[in-house]
Amino acid sequence: MSSSFGKELKISLFGESHGTAIGCVIDGLPPKIKLDLKLIEKRMLQRKPGQSKMTTPRAETDQFEILSGIFEGKTTGGPLCIQIRNADRQSDDYEELKKVFRPGHADYVGYVKSMGAYDPRGGGHFSARLTAPLVFAGAIAEQILAEKGIKIVGHIKSIGQVNGKSLSEFAHFDEELADLDNQIYNIFPEELEAMLAEVDEARIAGDSVGASVEVSVYGLPVGLGSPFFDTVEGKLAHALFAIPAVKGVEFGDGFTFAHKRGSEVIDAFVLDHQGNVQTNANHNGGINGGITNGMPLLFKCGFKPTASISMTQETLNFNTKEMTNLKVKGRHDPCVAMRAVPIVKAMAAIVLLDLLIENLGVGINA
Repeated sequence: MSSSFGKELKISLFGESHGTAIGCVIDGLPPKIKLDLKLIEKRMLQRKPGQSKMTTPRAETDQFEILSGIFEGKTTGGPLCIQIRNADRQSDDYEELKKVFRPGHADYVGYVKSMGAYDPRGGGHFSARLTAPLVFAGAIAEQILAEKGIKIVGHIKSIGQVNGKSLSEFAHFDEELADLDNQIYNIFPEELEAMLAEVDEARIAGDSVGASVEVSVYGLPVGLGSPFFDTVEGKLAHALFAIPAVKGVEFGDGFTFAHKRGSEVIDAFVLDHQGNVQTNANHNGGINGGITNGMPLLFKCGFKPTASISMTQETLNFNTKEMTNLKVKGRHDPCVAMRAVPIVKAMAAIVLLDLLIENLGVGINA
C-alpha cells in the first residue's frame, strides 16, 4: 500500500494511530528555506485534539522532531523527515475490533488489503491521526507560497443545518480574513455560537454531525495546471480526498451549476483599475480549462459525520458470521470538521507549491 503523493514535491506518510510515532518525509523542498516555526506551531495547534469538548479528548501534544533535511535552521534540499510521538494511547479500547469491524470505517477493507496484517487500534494507518504530519508539511508549503504573495484562507462553511457566509464574498485577502485565520476553529465570529451549538447537540445525543470546509487562495498566477488529466481541480481533488471523512469536493459554484442556466454563470473578462485582466464574477472558482485564471481559487470539501458514535450499532461478527451489537469505544470527534480547516489548507498548499515548482520552476530567496 502506497502513502506517497506529489510530482516535484513528494510527501510520504508513515506510522499508525497507536504506534510509537507518526511522521512524514518531504522530498523536493528547495534549499535555504528558513522554517517559520511559529506558523508551523500555529497550524499544528489548530489541528491538535483535546482542546475542548467539541473535539476528541485524546490529549496529544503533537510536538514534532525534525530528523533530517535541516542544517543551521534552513532546509538543505535533501529529504526532510519529521516524527511526532504518540503519547496518549488507549489501545485496549480496540481489542474487540479484531473480529468486529466498525461500520463506516476502513477496518474491513484494511484487513483484506493487508491480508490480515492490519493494525485495528484507532484505525491504524488509516487514522486521521496521520493528518498531523500533513499539517506540518502544509505549513512549510504555505510559508513558501506566502513569500510569493499567495495567501490561503479557510473556514468551516457549514455544520449540520447551520450554513455560514461564503469566501466568495471576499475579492481580496483582507483584515477580516486575517482575523479568521487566527481562530482555533476558523469560524466567522458571528457564526460561532450557532455552529458550536449544532456540534454540542449531536455530542450530547451520542451522535455526530457532518460539515463543510471552504478554502480560497488569493494571489495565484495565471497558468498553473494543464488540460484534461493534470488539471488544478484534478490535482487538488486527488489530495483532498486523501483526508479521512471527505466525501465531496466542488470548485466555484460546484454542484449548483446543475441548477443554473449559462446566462446566470458567465465570468466575463474585464480590465481592473490597473489594466490587469480579471473576470467580473468568479463562478468557476478561479479555474478555466483546468488552469488558474488569476482570480481567487475557491473550493469546498464535504465531511461526513464521524462514523464512531456512542450509540449502539448493528454489524457483522466476522468470526461467528452472525450479526451483533457494537458499542464503539475510544475517543472521537462529534464533528471532524472542527479540526479540519488546517488539514484542508495544508493539502491545498502542498498541491499548489508542487504546481508552482513544476510549472514555473519556483526558486526561493536564500
